[in-house]
Amino acid sequence: MRVSTADFISQYGQFADRALSEPLTITQDGQDHLVLLSADEYERLKRRDRRVVAAGELTDAEVALIEKAEVPAEYAYLDEELKDWHP
Repeated sequence: MRVSTADFISQYGQFADRALSEPLTITQDGQDHLVLLSADEYERLKRRDRRVVAAGELTDAEVALIEKAEVPAEYAYLDEELKDWHP
């Protein structure tokens, strides 16, 4: 749902309650400006952040998991794209 800044300010309670069940985009001058979402949804999104490490920082267990990983069958066609690739 999208709502203007003015409407959001004038009907804060209604829109704040609605943002508990779905993200609310607040516009300014017709452009998306902010997104209001529940604290639970924000925490869920934060947990999805990925950890970035240098290859040398991987543990032996992480390397072993990578070595065992298999590409799902539906993505096998991507191998063709890498066939002639050289760094």
